[in-house]
Amino acid sequence: MAIGSFATDDRPATEFNGKITASVVITCIVAASSGLIFGYDIGISGGVTTMVPFLKKFFPSILKKAAEAKTNMYCVFDSQVLTSFTSSLYIAGLAASLVASRLTAAVGRKNTMVLGGCTFLAGAAINGGAVNIAMLILGRILLGFGVGFTNQATPVYLSELAPPKWRGAFSTGFQFFIGIGVVASNCINFGTSKHRWGWRVSLGLAVVPAAIMTTGALLISDTPSSLVERGKTEQARQALIKVRGTNENADAELADLIKCSEVAKAAQQEPFVTIFKRQHRPHLVLSIAVPFFQQVTGINIIAFYAPVLFQSVGFGNDSALIASIILGLVNLFSILCSTGMVDRYGRRFLFITGGTLMFLCQVAVAIVLAATTGASGEKHISKGYAILVLVLMCFYAAGFGWSWGPLSWLIPSEIFPMKIRPTGQSISVAVNFATTFVLSQTFLTMLCHFKFGTFLFYAGWIAAMTIFVVIFLPETKGIPLDSMYKVWEEHWYWRRFVQKQPQSTFD
Repeated sequence: MAIGSFATDDRPATEFNGKITASVVITCIVAASSGLIFGYDIGISGGVTTMVPFLKKFFPSILKKAAEAKTNMYCVFDSQVLTSFTSSLYIAGLAASLVASRLTAAVGRKNTMVLGGCTFLAGAAINGGAVNIAMLILGRILLGFGVGFTNQATPVYLSELAPPKWRGAFSTGFQFFIGIGVVASNCINFGTSKHRWGWRVSLGLAVVPAAIMTTGALLISDTPSSLVERGKTEQARQALIKVRGTNENADAELADLIKCSEVAKAAQQEPFVTIFKRQHRPHLVLSIAVPFFQQVTGINIIAFYAPVLFQSVGFGNDSALIASIILGLVNLFSILCSTGMVDRYGRRFLFITGGTLMFLCQVAVAIVLAATTGASGEKHISKGYAILVLVLMCFYAAGFGWSWGPLSWLIPSEIFPMKIRPTGQSISVAVNFATTFVLSQTFLTMLCHFKFGTFLFYAGWIAAMTIFVVIFLPETKGIPLDSMYKVWEEHWYWRRFVQKQPQSTFD
């Protein structure tokens, strides 16, 4: 819930700075576990697409291309059908995100997560039993709907439930579970890669994280904000007492939430219309820019195709999978670093330092590949230089893990006022999926044609988005959700859009 006072024309008189209780910790961990399904899919698809039995059954042309003696190392896996296997999930996720805001408002954050888990579970079962490409794509579409629903509901849930002082740390939990899913899937791929039906096991085991997160979501309560929004006042009061560990100030905070909800409903405006109003221009711009920039760092593309990428630069199949596991572990550790730093040093500091490190690493990778493989890409990189590429990619993954990874889910979920929060998150997720689809569908072709220049392409975007953060991103550390209007009024640029508007956060 929005743990802060209601922003009326008179400004908030009281702030409810909730303490960390066992209930808050357990509930947020369970909710954040929704990230498992997204992370598992990110990691599993890249490894499966390097398995010979999988390629022999569905993509034999790639094996034929790989067997050619003089194949350009960057072009072995260039197949639009193969990339469709990966990217079809994101078209489905995009479609799901467009309806997820209404669904989240109507049935609650918790129930949306449950629906997402069930849909993902069905898709995993179909993929594990696939006998043709059509079944593969159908399974991926269902996975996409599941991820679309959970990625929309979970960050909002965490932001609303977490105490404002530690909201950043709690919200990074979602990205942490994404990281766990990536590492787990890479380990499973390594264990199954030599078996004839290994790809079926890898794809089918996605039912496990889906079952875990769905069961967990069924056991937790919805956020007080969502319960109030849906008229369940007494349930909201009980949820407040539970997460606070005391009934002190519960009635006052509940009254605050009810007032927020009543003002929002009194406006009687379509959220998708309201969000385009001038006073919400800063929110809208960031809800589009942040997820877009997260994807043009290239991280998910590298995660999808890490085994393919490492094979391309000289690793064998087993070595490529091990390299992917190492990359995932580095990312996971860096997310933990972000959890400890985000509420101490702030969002901007982590964005800027992470972006700088990622930029330097991408440029360095491009230089190493250009110097060792030649302009045509027909030279084979030595083992030593392949290891150097892995080391650079590990530093890159670390930079992402403490900055654009967790913070790109946090920022859109915390900047919006209550009545358009689900809508803002929906737009953010839709942009994320749309950008991911385009990049995942084009990455292998880009790698084939741009060669080492692909990494310079992403380095350019990383430079641009780091500059964007320096200029346009206000600091939101420790600010209650319903007092977030302050960051816009005090920002040198965004204040021109909000300073002459009515003082209510909910106008």
